[in-house]
Amino acid sequence: MERINELIDLLPPDLINFVLVVLFSLLIGLEQRRQFLNSTIGSRFGTDRTFTLIGILGFILYRLSPSTLIAFLGGGLILGLFLAIFYFNKGFQQKEFSLTSIIVALITFCLAPIIYTQPDFLVISIVVSVLILVEIKEVLFDFSKKIDDNEFITLAKFLVIAGIILPLLPNESISEIISISPYKFWLAIVAVSGISYFSYLLKKFVFTKSGIVLTGILGGLYSSTATTFILAKKSKELEEDNKITAAIILATTMMFIRVFILALLFNKSIAMQIAPAFAIFAIVSALIALYFIWLDIQTNKTETKQEINSMSNPLEFKTSLVFGILFIVFVLLTGFVNKQYGTSGIKTLSFVVGVTDIDPFIMNIFQSKWSTTNGVLATAVINAVTSNNLLKMIYSITLSKKSIRKPILFGFSILIIIGLVVSILF
Repeated sequence: MERINELIDLLPPDLINFVLVVLFSLLIGLEQRRQFLNSTIGSRFGTDRTFTLIGILGFILYRLSPSTLIAFLGGGLILGLFLAIFYFNKGFQQKEFSLTSIIVALITFCLAPIIYTQPDFLVISIVVSVLILVEIKEVLFDFSKKIDDNEFITLAKFLVIAGIILPLLPNESISEIISISPYKFWLAIVAVSGISYFSYLLKKFVFTKSGIVLTGILGGLYSSTATTFILAKKSKELEEDNKITAAIILATTMMFIRVFILALLFNKSIAMQIAPAFAIFAIVSALIALYFIWLDIQTNKTETKQEINSMSNPLEFKTSLVFGILFIVFVLLTGFVNKQYGTSGIKTLSFVVGVTDIDPFIMNIFQSKWSTTNGVLATAVINAVTSNNLLKMIYSITLSKKSIRKPILFGFSILIIIGLVVSILF
């Protein structure tokens, strides 16, 4: 290896850069040839030889005047003119208007100055990007078919709340009563919406035909309560008792993971406090789900291919508004309970909030400044998820068909008992 490095060091830099230009240009040209294997000769601009020669031309013109770039810019202008003539001639004669090959040719022409002036990782990134983007034309076309009219509006909403509104908000406490700042309040909305949005995108664009079990996993990242509600109702239509039970339990597994991720992002001290308990919760719930999956395999049933839509748009205005209102309510309520009833009051309140959306409450716990220990706050988080599990168990038993009620009761009872034991030990 050392000898190879010594040999490379002996070679003139211009020779090495010339070889790189030829190699990268040839790779791009070969990719172009592969794209036009089934096309007629007149319909294509050029392939391996043409693109390699364009790269060499750019190298020659750049080295003639590297400081002023007069030769390189003049040659680029002439090349652009020829490419424009080809483009319009092809368009009028063959009614095909595609700029991809033209743009790739211009990028190939620019390889020499890029190799000379930019770091190696950027040069390779540019070449790889060109090769991939040209190759995945059909993939992008198929992907675009899945995008409806509202997807870019949804993306724009997320960029607005995360990239425009968030940086503009002050990071000082709103008041003595509300100890949290507008910045941290909005950051909580961004974090929760971001995780939900990521899950929503996976479900819609990556796992479009996800089965029941995968629906539980992705839905749990979005909202375990909503996913449980929908799967329990859907159980009456499907003969997939074990899979639906596993999916409902897995949705809760993902809730544990999601809450712990939020704790890591906003309060590492509390995250470390709850880490052992949440590791137990996640492992036990996953094992319960795997048990029901194993039971399903033993029956040798094939899953019913029916789409279960457990997600809506996570960035709807109503969703954000409800989260914001609940967040402020829990800030005020938790502050009042803490002041009037102390530690016991917060622990009791944490059980009560489990029947609502627990995200606003736990984000309030993670971010606000409380005159109590992190151990008490960690217990409150554990109580909240345990209470929420009780709510999901009630939903499941009430809404599902009779055949899965006992398995659901079995699974959630274990999680609830573990939650209560852990809460007492804390």
